[in-house]
Amino acid sequence: MSQTKFIVRKVAVLGAGVMGAQIAAHLVNAKVPTVLFDLPAKEGNKNAIALKAIEGLKKLKPSPLSNKDAVNFIQPANYEDHLHLLKDCDLVIEAIAERMDWKADLYAKVGPHLGENTIFATNTSGLSINQLADSLPAALKPRFCGVHFFNPPRYMHLVEIIPCVGSDAGILDNLERFLVSTLGKGVIRAKDTPNFVANRIGVFSMLATIANAEKFGIRFDIVDDLTGPRLGRPKSATFRTADVVGLDTFSHVVKTMQDTLPQDPWHALFQSPQWLQKLIADGALGAKTKRGIYKKEGKLMFVIDPATGEYVGAGQKGDDAVKEILKIANPGEKFKKLRESEHPQAQFLWACFRDVFHYIAFHLGDIANCARDVDFAIRWGFGWSAGPFETWQSAGWKQVAEWVDADVKAGKSLAAANLPAWALEADRAGVHFVDGSFDAAAGKLVGRSTLDVYARQLAPAKVLGEADGLLGETVFENDGVRAFTTGDDVLVVSFKSKAHAIGPDVIDGVHAALDIAEARFKGLVIWQTEEPFSVGADLQSMLPAFMMGDWDAIDTMVRRFQETSMRLRYSQIPTVAATQGYVFGGGCEFAMHCDKVVAALESYVGLVEVGVGLLPGGGGCKEFAVRAAREAKGDVLAALKDYFMAIATAKVATSAHEAQEIGFFRATDNVVFNTYELLHVAKQQALSMYESGYRPPMAGGKFAVAGRAGAASIKGQLVNMLEGNFISKHDFTIAGLIADVMSGGDVEQGTLVNEQWILDLERKAFMTLLKSSKTQDRIANMLTTGKPLRN
Repeated sequence: MSQTKFIVRKVAVLGAGVMGAQIAAHLVNAKVPTVLFDLPAKEGNKNAIALKAIEGLKKLKPSPLSNKDAVNFIQPANYEDHLHLLKDCDLVIEAIAERMDWKADLYAKVGPHLGENTIFATNTSGLSINQLADSLPAALKPRFCGVHFFNPPRYMHLVEIIPCVGSDAGILDNLERFLVSTLGKGVIRAKDTPNFVANRIGVFSMLATIANAEKFGIRFDIVDDLTGPRLGRPKSATFRTADVVGLDTFSHVVKTMQDTLPQDPWHALFQSPQWLQKLIADGALGAKTKRGIYKKEGKLMFVIDPATGEYVGAGQKGDDAVKEILKIANPGEKFKKLRESEHPQAQFLWACFRDVFHYIAFHLGDIANCARDVDFAIRWGFGWSAGPFETWQSAGWKQVAEWVDADVKAGKSLAAANLPAWALEADRAGVHFVDGSFDAAAGKLVGRSTLDVYARQLAPAKVLGEADGLLGETVFENDGVRAFTTGDDVLVVSFKSKAHAIGPDVIDGVHAALDIAEARFKGLVIWQTEEPFSVGADLQSMLPAFMMGDWDAIDTMVRRFQETSMRLRYSQIPTVAATQGYVFGGGCEFAMHCDKVVAALESYVGLVEVGVGLLPGGGGCKEFAVRAAREAKGDVLAALKDYFMAIATAKVATSAHEAQEIGFFRATDNVVFNTYELLHVAKQQALSMYESGYRPPMAGGKFAVAGRAGAASIKGQLVNMLEGNFISKHDFTIAGLIADVMSGGDVEQGTLVNEQWILDLERKAFMTLLKSSKTQDRIANMLTTGKPLRN
């Protein structure tokens, strides 16, 4: 008999603070009705605190909400009137302030009202789960654990599950299934040690960076220049990250380490520096108070000088010689050069790496179930492109271990604790291997989780050292694409170009793949091995013809692009676009022409061609004209206007749900919360269509257009925008051509045309704009700076 399915029908979140409200937001993004509790207000509406938090969600940027209607499914509540609602909740997440006594009082209040199967979890970022569990009745303990989301919960992939002694294994598995598949999270199981895994190591790394910056006399803005993207870490680097997190929050996490880790050899490091305490006392808490380690005045940026406590002009960069070392591709050579350099900035960087390596090796057995969990925690919770163990292993484990050991023995490290014996074993090549990752407590390798939910991840996140060959068996490959199968009768096409831009090789590859799929497979899926889905047409590939003024060659390229879109629409097998990240321009047009889109929630979608002075030339204008005609209830122009504005203003949907609202994606397209499940769901959709007796749409059908009168009406509004200086003259020209194309050209309102009619207009307008000097300036600017020019 199969086991009973765990279904989450409703969730309650206790605490409408920053984290509680945003966790509630992400739950309703995922169509999970949520009750958001807080204290009863002392006057007026008793739900005022929760209501204010819900209103606040609408104003946050980046938005915690993936669509404008989701917020209506958060029900405000208070602990005085609504505790009876808890009995119908399958999961209750406590997210109040980090006070053990407050949490214990709340547990006593809500405990009797929980349903007999309700999972009760705390979102504490570092308090002891077992200590919290001690305040619960014995019957509730098996259903209690920690569930630590990272801020902001919609965007941060990591969630740590922390069992207490006696947590029911089946309940933990069910919670993990829900977090992974419904909410799209990357889950690691953490041990109940202070600050768990990600914060323990991530915050240590920040404290080590602060200590080494002081030791080597490196300014904070230079530290941020050196410890951000140059190391494969977020732009916010070190000190900007502290500002974003909130200096008070950062200081609280440090205080937890200071109070709860007295035996840690690095204990002396676990304190907020004087300059940080002074900023907090002064109310300078970072981004939320518009002033912290950094502050902005007008267009000028300032950074705190810890020596004087005063702000000084920010913007200094790392030394060029040090930045050259950071460009070295071989990690072992890079570390060797940093370690041997006498430049203070190079010494600082080596010290930061060394101290983190020292710390994670020493503590691996105490804090994590294996090295893989450490690396995923830091990648998913702190945004590093490679985890610290992966970085060490990639540089040559043995050599780096010897360097760290030598520095520890020479008293250069931040603590005198020796590296553990396992790290210095003569035959150790690393901690990640094909058979698993190292568990220092048990002295053995641990394989991946066998929980059934992970069978949906056909291309899961991997750590360095795991088997990392190509997925599936290659069926066809050229310079633009690889088409492969995993043996389930679906052909998967992945682009090989930079940012998956669409040039002639990609177009040829898609046509070849469609030929093969029609002959031998049940469906075709376009899926990329990593984001983005596609940034659109490869303008660089047009450059030679463009420079020679070979307009016929470019016209042929655009025609071929349109033919590819139409082929995706009318192919004899179902086509599915599996989107993630940027889905721009031609990438959006390909997706719009597939039978189905399976979109990761974090798909950012738009027909953005006006940014380079063009209009969508791969069928985007045509597709919106067709959709407007289908939706029109006798008034094509009314249905067309929003679609026109989406193209003319290069509107970008900031989620797959918003892409459905704007119309880039259909309401019937699928939204997947876990990007690693994208390929599985896309294949299932293709197979389902095939098994349901798929036939392509009938080509050649006619539809009504708004005609010259519709275009004139739109242009009337554009004149007002031009006169109000909202758009430039060239914007006006582009938008006027878009209006002409989408309205069907110089024909009467209501005229019936076919798709090819609009495609021809689209291509002609595209070529007209391409020959304009102002468009050429926009393209040149984009190719040289990567930024749009408004001229």
